[in-house]
Amino acid sequence: MTYKTGSIGEFMQWTKKVVAEPSKAGESPKKWFDSEATAEKSLAAKVSAEAMVKLLSAENLALLQVIAKGNVSSVRELAQLVNRKESNLSRTLKRLQAAGIVSFEKGAGRMRAPRLIARRVTLDLDLAGANSTVSVKQPAQV
Repeated sequence: MTYKTGSIGEFMQWTKKVVAEPSKAGESPKKWFDSEATAEKSLAAKVSAEAMVKLLSAENLALLQVIAKGNVSSVRELAQLVNRKESNLSRTLKRLQAAGIVSFEKGAGRMRAPRLIARRVTLDLDLAGANSTVSVKQPAQV
């Protein structure tokens, strides 16, 4: 998702420009933030701790280990390697993508190769309340 960071004054100027000329709205991102840190926090994957625990089943952890090797060129090939139906695997991969754990690299034609983009998931469980959080750590790009 594209977004823009800026001050409230810059956002107000943009809003006035769009009110005066609605066609200008298509030229700017739909989300504005005051800083990169705020944008990162806001756009982070929103997955409940319970959903993450279910998503990281033993079967899916084995799947992630195969993906981590990086030599899979398509979802179909991955389905054969892990002995799972392609349709079920595709749904799982979409959930892993939404959680910020995998992404897809374009291949030949319509093929997409799954790639592991996170190396660590941290669950912070609040046992006495509803303040549990999930943090997905992606390695820093070099």
